[in-house]
Amino acid sequence: MRRDVLELRDFYGSRLGGAAQAMIARKIEEVWGDGAGLDILGLGYATPFIEGFRPAARRVIAAMPGQQGVEPWPPGMRNTACLVDEVKLPFANALFDRVLAIHALEEAPDAAALLGEVWRVMSPSGRAIVAVAARSGVWAGQESTPFGHGRPFSRRQIEGLLQEAELEPTGWTRALYAPPIPWLAGWAEWFETLGSRLWPPFAGVVLVEAVKQTYAPRPRPVRARVRLAPGVLNPRPAVAPVSKAPQPVARAGLLESAE
Repeated sequence: MRRDVLELRDFYGSRLGGAAQAMIARKIEEVWGDGAGLDILGLGYATPFIEGFRPAARRVIAAMPGQQGVEPWPPGMRNTACLVDEVKLPFANALFDRVLAIHALEEAPDAAALLGEVWRVMSPSGRAIVAVAARSGVWAGQESTPFGHGRPFSRRQIEGLLQEAELEPTGWTRALYAPPIPWLAGWAEWFETLGSRLWPPFAGVVLVEAVKQTYAPRPRPVRARVRLAPGVLNPRPAVAPVSKAPQPVARAGLLESAE
């Protein structure tokens, strides 16, 4: 069962949630820049992280799963948030240049089908970032935060799911080294700097970026039912799309190699 949208909103309105938002959003913006001229989709509960793209992007849409609920967004402006069936998104094929999935996979009834929809709505040169609670991090065990609910993942588990959905992992990074303790939120920057050097496996969130595999033009059904085979797949070399080569993953040093 997904966390209610009001619980998510209240968390990110808190001091601890604000620190978590800042640490994760920084990693995303380092890779995607300001999103100038792009069509961007946030899937799950992504509004705290896609807000910064609105001034420069052509279109920014928040899609929230039905079990979670939806809230109007952005506040006081024309609404661009919608309630969706996460395995049947109400968007045309190849519509978005960037897709961010956060608070999306951990509580998804069918994570493989959700990623199949991400594949469908991404443009051939699109890029997706999937952010999940890290299995080895302390946040996954703290139920007072959204990262302590549902299934946490290791990096290789996420890479395996992405590959099953024909999304090729190209880079990854970690975030959220501060303990999930409200009175330590003011020290989040210090923990982020020191933690990445001293205890990287204990980060609270893993972010993996992927590009769309397109071997040949073909129709894609609206409802994608991609099933995960047993085991975790190893990363494969990226395959260039037929219609258009993927854009560079990031500026040097921003994301670690997926290999």
